[in-house]
Amino acid sequence: MNAFVAGSTGYTGRAVVAELAGRGIATTAHIRPGSPRLEEWRARFAALGAAVDATAWSAEAMAATLGRQPPDLVFALLGTTRARSRRAERTGMAPETYESVDYGLTSLLIDAVRSAAPRARLIYLSSLGVRDGTRNPYLAARARVERKLRESGLSFVIARPSFITGPDRDESRPGERIGAFVADRVLGLAALLGGGALRARFGSTTNRELARALVRLALESGRESLVAEAKRLRDPH
Repeated sequence: MNAFVAGSTGYTGRAVVAELAGRGIATTAHIRPGSPRLEEWRARFAALGAAVDATAWSAEAMAATLGRQPPDLVFALLGTTRARSRRAERTGMAPETYESVDYGLTSLLIDAVRSAAPRARLIYLSSLGVRDGTRNPYLAARARVERKLRESGLSFVIARPSFITGPDRDESRPGERIGAFVADRVLGLAALLGGGALRARFGSTTNRELARALVRLALESGRESLVAEAKRLRDPH
């Protein structure tokens, strides 16, 4: 079995690479070719036993890469933030947006998998709160990806976690950390009062916990496609 991880350098992506490699699954971590940290990541992933691929983000190039050794599992863990977009603009680079990254690159990857590795299972990291008709641009981009994935004919897992947090994030994201802290405390109190279902649905998770859940669902679910909300990402049953 082999796996291809797009978004491998993200907070969840690096944990997924480690989890796959730790299970003895041949793992390829994709890194954008223009990354200034390409060699650093190559060394880090090599230490885990994973290969590194730096295929350009074009439909033809990505399909060619996947077609050379079709993966069994493809992880789509791509996403950007408003802070990242602002940094790109300041350095004269094309801005990263939810439309261009969260939807655009993931959509391109889905098309490449359909073309070159149609038997692969695609595991997509979505978000709690995704629904059609939302006006939130972040959630709207992910709703479009989910819709495309459902219509793709591929076997898939759609994961919708709540807050993904931890002390080792590259970006500080104070708002997210504070939100996760407050939510976990409130939900902990609710659980004591009989609101355990709320905590299971909205409580935060670490990247390692989420990575274990994503790989577990990818391996245990056969060809059945599914949408896993936060509770299922914690509880295998």
